[in-house]
Amino acid sequence: MAKLARWCFQHRWLVLFVWVAALVGLTVLGRVTGEDYKDTFSLPGTDSQRAIDLLERDFPAQSGDSASIVLHARSGTLTDATLRTQITDMVDELAELPHVTEVIGPFSPQGEGQINQAGTTAFATVALDLPGNELAVSDIEHVVDTARSYDRDALQVEATGQVAAVTEQAEQGASELIGIVAAAVILFLAFGSLLAVTLPLITALAALGVGLSLTVQVSHLTSVAEFSTMLATLIGLGVGIDYALFIVNRHRIGLRAGRSPEDAAVNAVNTSGRAVIFAGMTVCIALLGLFALGVTFLYGVALSAALAVAMTMLASVTLLPALLGFYGRKVLSRRERRRIDANGPEPEQPSGFWWRWAKGVERRPAILAVVSAAAIAVIAIPFFSLRLGSSDLGNGSDSKSTKRGYELLAEGFGPGFNGPFILATEISGPADLQTFERTIEATRDTEGVASVTPPRESPNGRAAIATLYPSSSPQAPETAELLERLRDDVIPRATAGAAPVYVGGGTATFEDFAAVLADKLPLFIGIVVALAFILLVAVFRSLLIPLTASLMNLLAVGAAFGAVVAVFQWGWLSDVFGISPGPIEAFLPVMLFAILFGLSMDYEVFLVSRMHEEWVARRDNRIAVSLGQAETGRVVSAAGAIMTLVFASFILGDERVIKLFGLGLALAIAIDAFVIRTVLVPALMHLFGRANWWLPRSLDRVIPHLSVESADDLPEVDPEALPLGLSDEVPQQPHGSTETERTH
Repeated sequence: MAKLARWCFQHRWLVLFVWVAALVGLTVLGRVTGEDYKDTFSLPGTDSQRAIDLLERDFPAQSGDSASIVLHARSGTLTDATLRTQITDMVDELAELPHVTEVIGPFSPQGEGQINQAGTTAFATVALDLPGNELAVSDIEHVVDTARSYDRDALQVEATGQVAAVTEQAEQGASELIGIVAAAVILFLAFGSLLAVTLPLITALAALGVGLSLTVQVSHLTSVAEFSTMLATLIGLGVGIDYALFIVNRHRIGLRAGRSPEDAAVNAVNTSGRAVIFAGMTVCIALLGLFALGVTFLYGVALSAALAVAMTMLASVTLLPALLGFYGRKVLSRRERRRIDANGPEPEQPSGFWWRWAKGVERRPAILAVVSAAAIAVIAIPFFSLRLGSSDLGNGSDSKSTKRGYELLAEGFGPGFNGPFILATEISGPADLQTFERTIEATRDTEGVASVTPPRESPNGRAAIATLYPSSSPQAPETAELLERLRDDVIPRATAGAAPVYVGGGTATFEDFAAVLADKLPLFIGIVVALAFILLVAVFRSLLIPLTASLMNLLAVGAAFGAVVAVFQWGWLSDVFGISPGPIEAFLPVMLFAILFGLSMDYEVFLVSRMHEEWVARRDNRIAVSLGQAETGRVVSAAGAIMTLVFASFILGDERVIKLFGLGLALAIAIDAFVIRTVLVPALMHLFGRANWWLPRSLDRVIPHLSVESADDLPEVDPEALPLGLSDEVPQQPHGSTETERTH
C-alpha cells in the first residue's frame, strides 16, 4: 500500500488524468449505448412461474404484458353519447400503436363486465406483444400519453398497472444534493478547512460516477433493476465519503505530527487505507453474497452496488493520495498551519470530549452495556411482525396516474380487481376441461373470492385459463391467506389427481417471490456472518471480538428492520414520510442485511483496529480499549453522521422502495455509530478483559495472518502528554520489536 500511495502522490497529474478520462469516457460510452435497465422475475419451480410458462407456450397473445386504461365519468355516465364516442375513438387510436396487439374497450364485443353497474367507471385492456421489461420506455409512454390525451371535460382517463408504472419511475432528484450538502457541513465541522472538505466529496463523486457508468454497461450483459442506480448512489455516496474521511483524517494527524505531505499521505493510505480496503471488501462480499440466493432479479442489483463500493475503494487509495499531493499542507486550516509553524509539531494525544467519554465507559461498562443493548432490542421488537410481500400501486403518490386509476378501479369494481389471480391448466381432452370447470366452481364458493370468469381455451386447445378476483386488495393479508387456501386446500380437492391447476398472476408472483427469499434468508445470513467472522479472526487474532462484532451487527440490522416495519407496515409516522402502510418488499430484508452487515463491519474495523494497535504495543486491554475509542471517536462519529444524513436524504424521494432503504440504512448506521461502537462494543470489551484477544494456538497456526494496520506505523505516544495520569499506566514498548515478538 505504501508503494502505491507514494507512486500516486508523485505521479498525481497522471492519476488525475486517468480518473478524469475514465469518468468522461465511460459517461460518453453510456450515452452512446444507452441503458437497458429492466425488472425481471424468474422463480423456477413455483406455481406462478408454471402459469407464466404455460401462458407463453399456449397463449402467445397473452404472453406479453397489458395495461389498464381506466375511464371515469366526472358527470353523468359513460354510456352518454358524447363520452361513448370519445371512448370508442380512443380505443381505435390505441389499437393502431406499435406493440399493441389488441385493445378491448368497455363497449367492444368482448368487453362485457368492463363497466360497473353504476355506469360511472370502466376500463379498457391494452394487450402488448412483449413483456414490459422488454419494451422501450418510449413505446409504453406513447400508449399512456395517447390514452391520457382523451382526459378532458366530463371524461377522466388514467393509465394503471405495472407496465404503466414504468413511465412514472422517479428520476434521481435533489435528495442526493441534500445529502452531499449535509455531508459537507459535517466535514467542515470536523476539519475546519473548506479545502479539506472537498477531498472526500470529490473522491466519492468521481468513484460514484465511474461506478454508475459501469453499471450502464452491465445492464446490457445481465438484468439490472430500474432502482439499482438509486441504490448504488445511496451506498456509494455514503461509503465513498466515509472512506475518504478516514484517510484524510489520518493524513491530517500526520501533518500535525510534523510529517511532510508526502510521508503523511503514504502513512495515511498504508494505515487507514488498509482498513478501507478491508472494510470495502466486507461490503462487497456481503453484497455479492446475494448470488447465493439464486434469484436472478437480485444479481444486477448486487453487481451495481458492489461496483459502486469497489470504485470508492479504488479512488480512496489512488485518486485521494494524488489529490493530497495537490493540496499539500492546505488540508489543515490556516490556524492549524500557523500554530505548527510557531510551536512545532503537535503529536496526536487523546483529550477532550472523546477521552472523557472513553473513561466514562471504562468506569461503568456493565450498566452502559445493559442499557444500550436494551434500547436497541426495544427498537427491534416490530421486526417480529415483519410481513413480506409487495406494495401495490395504491401506495403511490396521488400525483401519479397509476395511483388515481388504481383507486378508481377499487371504488368501481372492488379492491381485489387490481390484483387478480390467473388459474391455468393443461388440457388433453374433455375430461381435463371438465375438471377445470369444476375447480372454478369450487373457487367461486371460497371465502375471499369476489368472482371468477368462465374458462377460456387456448387457440391450440392444449391449455385453459380463468381469472379469479379476490375481495381484498393485492397487498392485504387476506389476499395472501386466500392464495394459500386455494393452493393447499380448494384446488387439490377439486382436481383430485387430475391435471394440476396453477395459480399465477402478478400478486401470486410477488407472494412466491417472498416465500422463496424467506426460505433462503437463513442460509444467506449464515454464509455472510461466517465469512465475516473468519476474516475478523484472521485480522484481530481473536475469537471473542469477531463473535461480538457479528452479534452487534445483527442487532443493528434488527433495529433497522424494526423501524421499517413500524413506519412502512404499521403506519407509524406514515403521514410524515408520505407513504401508505403496506407489506415490506420481499427483497428488502436480504438487500438491507447485505448492505448493513458490510457497513457495520466498516466501523468495527476502524474502531477495533486502533484498539488492536494499542494491544499489540502495550498488552493492556483497558488502556487499548480506552485509547482506541478516544482516538477514533471523533472520526467514527463524524463518519456515522455523514452516512446517516446521506441515507436519510433519500427518504425525501418519491419511490417507496428507496424510502425504505433510506430509513432503514440511516437508522441502522446511527445506532451503529452512536450506540454500538460508542457505548456497547467498548463496554463489552472492558467487561471481557484480556479474553478479547485470546485465540487458541492450534487456530493461530492454521489461520493466515492478515494486517489491517501496518506494524511499522504504530503511533509514538508521549507518556508525559497523556491525560488523567494515564502515563503511569502505559508500559512503553520498543518500536523496533516485531509484531511476533510483541504478540508472543
